[in-house]
Amino acid sequence: MSQGRRRISEGSGKQMQLFILAYLLLLALPCMGFLPNFWSRVLTFSWDSHTHQYITEQAILNVTLETLRSTKTSQGNNEEEQTRLGRGFWRAVGEVVKSNAAMDFLSSTRSDPVYHFDSEQVDSAMGMLRQFWAQTLLSVRAKEYQSARHSLGQLFHSLQDFYSHSNWVEMGQRSIYLHLLQPEEPAVPVAEEDTPTCMECFSATCRDNLQPGLTNTQLLTTGYFSTFPPKPYGKCSHGGILDSSRYMGAKGGINKDSTSPVFSPHHYLHMEAANLAMEATLSVLRDLGDTVGPETFLRLFSVKQIPALVFVMDTTGSMFEEITAARFRAHSIIESRASNPGLPGTYVLVPFHDPGVGPVFETDDPNQFIQQMDNLMALGGGDEPEMCLSAIQLALTHSPPLSEIFVFTDASPKDAHLFDAVKALALEKQSKVTFLLTEDPKYTTESRGRKRRRKRRRKREPLSPDRFSLYSALSSLSGGLTIFTTNSDIRRVSAIVEDNTATDKVTLLHVESNQDLMSSHFFRVDNSVKNVTLHITGSLTECILTSPSDQSQWKLQAKSDGHLTFNVIGESSADFLYYFATVTNETHPGLERVEGSPVAGVPAFLVLVVMGLAPDEEAYFSHVTLLGADGESLQQVKLNPSSSSSSSSYSVEELVGWVDSVPRAPFCVRLTGRDSRGNKLERVSTERVQPTHVQIQVLSVPRLVPGNSTMVDFDILNHGPARLFSLTADDDCKYLHKRGPHSFHVAQQGSFRGQVDLHTPATAQAGATVTLTLTVRALDSPDSNYAVAYLTVIPPDPDTSPPSCSAARVQSTCASTCTESSWSVSMVVSDRGRSGLAALQLQKGEGVLTLFPSPPPTEESLEGTQQPAYKDTTTIEGHHHHHHHHKARLQRGDPPLNVTDWVPGLSQPLWARYSSSCCSPKAELLVWDTAGNMKRCRLTSGQQRQLRDRRTESSGARRITLTSVSVLVGGLLGSTL
Repeated sequence: MSQGRRRISEGSGKQMQLFILAYLLLLALPCMGFLPNFWSRVLTFSWDSHTHQYITEQAILNVTLETLRSTKTSQGNNEEEQTRLGRGFWRAVGEVVKSNAAMDFLSSTRSDPVYHFDSEQVDSAMGMLRQFWAQTLLSVRAKEYQSARHSLGQLFHSLQDFYSHSNWVEMGQRSIYLHLLQPEEPAVPVAEEDTPTCMECFSATCRDNLQPGLTNTQLLTTGYFSTFPPKPYGKCSHGGILDSSRYMGAKGGINKDSTSPVFSPHHYLHMEAANLAMEATLSVLRDLGDTVGPETFLRLFSVKQIPALVFVMDTTGSMFEEITAARFRAHSIIESRASNPGLPGTYVLVPFHDPGVGPVFETDDPNQFIQQMDNLMALGGGDEPEMCLSAIQLALTHSPPLSEIFVFTDASPKDAHLFDAVKALALEKQSKVTFLLTEDPKYTTESRGRKRRRKRRRKREPLSPDRFSLYSALSSLSGGLTIFTTNSDIRRVSAIVEDNTATDKVTLLHVESNQDLMSSHFFRVDNSVKNVTLHITGSLTECILTSPSDQSQWKLQAKSDGHLTFNVIGESSADFLYYFATVTNETHPGLERVEGSPVAGVPAFLVLVVMGLAPDEEAYFSHVTLLGADGESLQQVKLNPSSSSSSSSYSVEELVGWVDSVPRAPFCVRLTGRDSRGNKLERVSTERVQPTHVQIQVLSVPRLVPGNSTMVDFDILNHGPARLFSLTADDDCKYLHKRGPHSFHVAQQGSFRGQVDLHTPATAQAGATVTLTLTVRALDSPDSNYAVAYLTVIPPDPDTSPPSCSAARVQSTCASTCTESSWSVSMVVSDRGRSGLAALQLQKGEGVLTLFPSPPPTEESLEGTQQPAYKDTTTIEGHHHHHHHHKARLQRGDPPLNVTDWVPGLSQPLWARYSSSCCSPKAELLVWDTAGNMKRCRLTSGQQRQLRDRRTESSGARRITLTSVSVLVGGLLGSTL
C-alpha cells in the first residue's frame, strides 16, 4: 500500500475510551504507529506513525524480494514479483505480525518490561531477545515453520521496542545497536539504579529532558512503565496518556512510539527510531537468510508456495481401487508440476488401518513421495470403524496452513473423541478436509457384498446410515467436500484432487443445499479467472446451468432428493484472507485479532487482505457478504481501505469493515468488488465461521524443556448465561498429563482460569513442536470454541555463541591504480561455543579464500593470488597429522564448504588467507558452527580502518533502499512499541 498508509498507534486511557470507540465507528479507516498495528494510528490520531505491523511487513517484503532476486527464480519487475508471492506468503507474514502485536495484547507479556526493553531491564531483555533468535533458528532447522514465525514475531517486537523505548536515538546514535543480538560486538553500559536519568518535564512534548551526563558518558537508559517495577526517583518514564508512572519524578517520558504528543513525549524523534527499528529488523532477516540459506528462507515465508498434496489413506484390505486411484492422481499432479518448476511443495502421506495409524511420511521431494505411494499396500481386514480422525490430526499437524487434505476410506471413525481437536486444527490452519468415501451410507454391508472382513461383528446388523456424519461435518466447516462414490467410479471422482491443488485456485461459489425444491445460485467469472470448474456432490435429479448475458454472471439451478454441495473454483492470483478483531487499549491502543470463533451478537471489525491483483489492475472492493448455510445473505459489511491513498496500485490491499452485530448462525465470507472495466469481481472463503458465546484464550506459550513439566494457562470467558462447560485438551505428542474432559461452572459474563500440564520426556527432540488444542463446550447448548498453541522443545542449555574470526596479519600494496595492486588478510577462525566449526562461505568479494587446517607457512604469503583458482569442495580425507597437505579454496558463488571433517577437536581452529585485487576492497565471509550459529566476518583492504569502523561498517554497509511500496499485510491491527 502506499507510503502514506495510516497506522494506528496503540494507546488510550479509560477516559478516552468511549470517545475513541465512537470516533472509530465514524471513522472506520485504520492507521499506523510504533504501536501494534494500522488501527493504532486512528486510535492515537497519529496518521503518519510507523507501527510494528508496518515495519515488520515492509522488512519481510523487502528481504523476500532481495532473496528471490539473488536465487534468480524471479522473472519480471518488483511489482510483478509481489503479485506472485501468493496467498501463503501473506498468511505467513500475517502470522509474524500477529505474534509481534500479541506482545502488547496478551496479559502474560503486555506489562512485563523484559519483552519491551522497559524499566532499564536491558540485560534481561537482551537475554530474551537472544533466546527468541535461538528458538527461531531451532524451529526453522526442524522445519517447524509456524513455530519459527511465532518466535520471530516476538523477537521483532522486543527489537523494535528497543529503539523507541531507550535513549539510543537521543544519544546521537545513527546506526543499529549490534550488541543486542551479537554478544561479541561492543556493549554500551546501562545506567545504575541510583543514577538519575531524566529531568522534570511538565508538558506533553518533552525536549531535552534526559540528564546531560547520560550523553556525555554514553549510558543507556529505558523508560519505566506503569507501576511494575516501581520507578526510582529521577528515572525516566515511558510517558504518554497510558503510563501512570509519568506523574512520578522525573515527570514526563521518552517514548517514540508514535508521532502523537498525547502518547509519545519524544514524538519528534519517532521517524528516527522507526528507521533504526526497520534497519534492525532487516538486519535480522538478512542474517536469518544467510544462516539457513535462501531456499529455506523462502520456505519459512511460504513464498510462491505451490499447494501441499496431502493424502490420508485407509490401507485395509478393501481399499485396493482407492489406493490405485490416489496413486494415479499423485503421478499426474507431479508430472504436470515438473513441467512448471516453482519452489518445492510439501507432500504428506498418512496411512491408517485398524488399529494402526501412520507413520507420517512428509517430504518436499516429489519422487520420494511417488515411491512411497507406490509402496502402499492394501493390508488385511479390520473391524468397520477405524482410526481415521487420528490420521487426519497427524495430516493437519504435518502440513502447512491453507492445505487441502484428501481422505480415502470406506469406514466410519472409531476415534470420534478427536473430532474437536481435528476441527480446531482445520479452522486454525484454514485447511480444507475432503472425504472420498467408497461406501454408500444408504446400503447395509451385506447388500453391497463388500469384501471387508468383519470377523468381529457378532450379528450382521445393518450399519447406521449417519455413521459418516462426523466426516460431512468436518468437510462442511473446513470448506471441503464429502463425496460418496463406488470402487468403479473412484478413479474418475478422484479428479477432484487435481482440481483442488491447482496453483492459483480460488473459489467463486460454495453452497450446501438441503432443499427438495429447485434451488438457484449465482456466481461470477471476472477477467482474471481461468479454467472454471463446477463440482456438485450429492444425488441430483435436475440441474440447469445458464450462461451469462452480461459476460460474467452464471446461474445454477438444481434439484435433489437430499443434500447437495456446489463448489465453483477457478484459477486466479487475486484472492483474500480475513480475520475478526476487536479494539483493545490496555498498554497500547490497537485492534486485537480474535482467536478462534468470534462472539455472536456483539460488534467486531472484519479485516481483509486482498492479494494478487496485477500491478495494472485497478480494482475497488465495496463490501463483504456473510452467507448462511444455504448461500443466503445474513449481513452485508461495507469496506474501507485501511490506508490513506489508492493502495490498489500495489499487490496487496488491507480493508476494514465494521460488523455491528456478528450473526448467530454459521456463515462463509464473500468479497465483492469491481475490476477496472466495472465488472463485478467475487471471491468466497469457504470455511464456515461458527459464532459462539464462549471464548478461550491461551495466556502464555511457554517453552518445553526435556525431562520437565510445563503448565499452560488459559482463560474461559462466558458471554452467555451462567452454565456448565467442559474442556477437552489434546496434543499430537501425547505429552498432556490429563486430556479431559474437565467440567466447571462459569457465571454469566464471568470467566474461569485453568491450566493444563504437559510432561516433556527427557528423550524429546530439541526443535520439535508440540501442537496443543483446547476446546471448550457448553453442556446445554451448541456453544463451543477452540484455541491452538504451538509449543517448542528447547535444549536445556543451547550453544548460542557464534564462531569468531580474528585477523592475524594484513598485507596491502593498494595504490591509486587498483588493477596492479593486491591485498590479503590472514586470519584464525574458531568456535567460541562448544559445538565446533561446521562450514564457511565467501559471500562477498572478488578474491580467493584459502583454508588451512594448520598455520600456513608464511613464505606463501601472497603468491596464492597468482595461482589459478580451483574450487575444491571435496571432503578432506586422511588423518590430521598430514592435514597440512590439504587446503581448499573458496570463491564468491561457491556453496558453503563443510569443514566438520577438518578439525579433530571441537575447539580446534582453522587458518585462512583471503587475497584479492585492490579493485575489490571489501569481502565478507560467513562461518557457521554445528549448532547453526553464524558469524559474518567483514574484511577490508585497510585493516586499521576496518578495526576502527567496525561498528558503522556493519550497519552502514547494508544500508538498504526500501521499495516505494509499503505493504499492509493481514497482520494484527496495531501495536505500539
